[in-house]
Amino acid sequence: MKIESVQAYPLSITVDSALAIVSAQGAHRISPFVIVVVQTDQGHYGFGEANVVPIWSGESQAGALDAIQNIIAPLIIGCNPVHVGHIHDLMDRALVGNNFTKAGVEIAVLDAVGKILNVPVSDLLGGPRRPPAIPLRFSIGAFSPERVVAVAEKAVALGLRAVKVKVGINVSEDIARVEALRKALGDEFPISVDANAGWTESEATLAAPQLERLGVNAIEEPLRRGDFAACARLRQRTRIPIMLDESVFTPDDALQAIRHNACDIISIYPGKNGGVWRSLQIAHLAAAAGLECTIGSNTEWEIGSAAMLHLAVAIPNLSQTICHDIIGPLYHSRAVGTKLRVEKGCALVYEGPGLGVEVDREAIGAFPGGATHKTSPTP
Repeated sequence: MKIESVQAYPLSITVDSALAIVSAQGAHRISPFVIVVVQTDQGHYGFGEANVVPIWSGESQAGALDAIQNIIAPLIIGCNPVHVGHIHDLMDRALVGNNFTKAGVEIAVLDAVGKILNVPVSDLLGGPRRPPAIPLRFSIGAFSPERVVAVAEKAVALGLRAVKVKVGINVSEDIARVEALRKALGDEFPISVDANAGWTESEATLAAPQLERLGVNAIEEPLRRGDFAACARLRQRTRIPIMLDESVFTPDDALQAIRHNACDIISIYPGKNGGVWRSLQIAHLAAAAGLECTIGSNTEWEIGSAAMLHLAVAIPNLSQTICHDIIGPLYHSRAVGTKLRVEKGCALVYEGPGLGVEVDREAIGAFPGGATHKTSPTP
């Protein structure tokens, strides 16, 4: 059994204009993807997804396509797809960074392996540890207070159990957004904030007591990426749990956060971490340190969301107090395959072997074209 071909397809999907995220990192109005298709010599297909946003990870569609076609594919063709660790080693030795690109390939391999073994991807991670329904929070952009409330009302209408709102732009305006949400949603509705590394330490220190007054349940990525010492100081100044997202791409980043006592919660997800297995490694490191993990998001499509759900049910320390961001498909104008199911504020894990996603091949232009490497011509 071996990988016979690797194909990659660029796609850009429009985000619902009423929901498009605006944050300290700018506006997210179009989601650029690369869809990865891995085929084995026994005729099994696996599908992966790379959400490549340059401002987030430094990756682009063109760069991801080139890396898959000219660097990764020649290395992994001929590999046994079950040997996922070996495939990770090959990718990491040949290509520094590019986590979302690597994740797209790894997710496709895991999807194929699950289909070969007739088991869901969660079984490949050690099996589910909890019921297949993951509570969600909706992410709201740094809009006016009135628009923030309008988006929150849409989230509540969908049955979602929590929201987070983007801050990190201007402290007084940030607090006004949270105040509007608290007034509209009531005292008991879970609200968190996400600064996307937009505040200085002094700004976060100024904001923290006001956020405490408003009952915020988490402050996500308050300071610049990787400033673990400053996050540790901020953590000592507030009762609100500090969550790190952009600061933790790799297991080594997680170790640094743990050593500095920089956070209470680590946000993980396959794209950012370079694959499902890397996310699982970080989760185990966090669990050993007594920290919880949430599942974050970079506005994935159905394939990426399916991988996130299989991860969510398998990790030992999924947060029970902070809801999760497996919501990307809710923002997009069309689906790539089996739609994300949301019931009673929870995303339901896809069923079936592999990821459980039936991909619409016409939607991605498969299989003619694409950046392709093969061991032999397709019959």
